[in-house]
Amino acid sequence: MADTTPRQHTMADARTADSAGSRFDTLVDIMRALRAPDGCPWDREQTLGSLRRFVLEETYEVLAAIENGSPVQLREELGDALFEVVFLAQISEEAGDFSIGDAIETVCAKLIRRHPHVFASAGRDISITTDQVNQQWERIKFQERADTGLDIERPKTTLAGVPPTLPSLLRAYEISARAAAVGFEWATPGDVIDKIEEEVAEVRHEVESGATGDLSRAEEEMGDLLFAIANLSRKLGIEPEAALRRANDKFTRRFDAVEHAFSARGRSLQNVTLAEMEDEWQQVKRST
Repeated sequence: MADTTPRQHTMADARTADSAGSRFDTLVDIMRALRAPDGCPWDREQTLGSLRRFVLEETYEVLAAIENGSPVQLREELGDALFEVVFLAQISEEAGDFSIGDAIETVCAKLIRRHPHVFASAGRDISITTDQVNQQWERIKFQERADTGLDIERPKTTLAGVPPTLPSLLRAYEISARAAAVGFEWATPGDVIDKIEEEVAEVRHEVESGATGDLSRAEEEMGDLLFAIANLSRKLGIEPEAALRRANDKFTRRFDAVEHAFSARGRSLQNVTLAEMEDEWQQVKRST
C-alpha cells in the first residue's frame, strides 16, 4: 500500500488544508445554487460545449497573470479558472456522469501512481532526476492504458494524449517532449540548431524557386522549421508560447512607440517611408 502521508506535515499545513477544503465546498455549493431551478438563467443555460471558450479565455488570463508577475491578479485568475472546472463538473454530475469529487479522486490516485519515487511503500527516491521522472511518467501512463484494456481497436500511442486543440506551437512542444521522454531525442541543443539551419535552407529554396501558385511545399517547409524551433525551445527549457508572447509584446511596445513618435510630429505611418520607420525603430530599440 502506498504511503500517501505528506512528509513534515505541520499544524499550519493542516489548518491551511482545512480552510481550503471548506472554501472549496463553498464554491461547489455556490455553483449548485446557480444551476438550481431557481438559480441564474444564464448559468442554467450553459452546456459543456458553450463553456469551452470560457475555459480557454480563463487559461490565457492565468498565463497573462503569470507573465505580469502580479500575485493579486494571479490569485483572482486562478479562482476564475477553478470556477470553470467546478462548472464543468456540475454539468457532468447533473448528467449522471461524474461529480467534482470523482474528478479530484481520479487525479489524486493518478498522481500517487505516477510518483512512486515519492509515494511508494519503499520510501522516497531522492536520487531520481527530472529526466528520469518524465520517462517514468510516460512508462507508467503507457502501462495504465495497457492494463485498462480500453481502446483495443485504436490503441493509445505515445502521442495520442496530446490534445489536437492546443495552440500549434504549444502542441509541437508537447509532441516533441513526449517523443523525447521515450528516447527519440537530439543529443544536444546544437544538433537541433543544425536541423533548424537545414529547414531554413529548404524554406529559402522554396522562396528562391519563385513558385507563386502552389504554396503547399513552402507551407510544409515552414511547418517543419517552426516544429524544429519548438524542439530547440524545449531542449533549452524555454516554453515557446511564453517566449513568443514576450516577443509579441516587445514588438507591439516598440511599434507603438514608433507610431506615437511620428504622430507627435503630425505624421501618420501611411505617409512615412520605410527608411524613416526603420530609423525610428532603431532609436526606439536603443531606448528600450
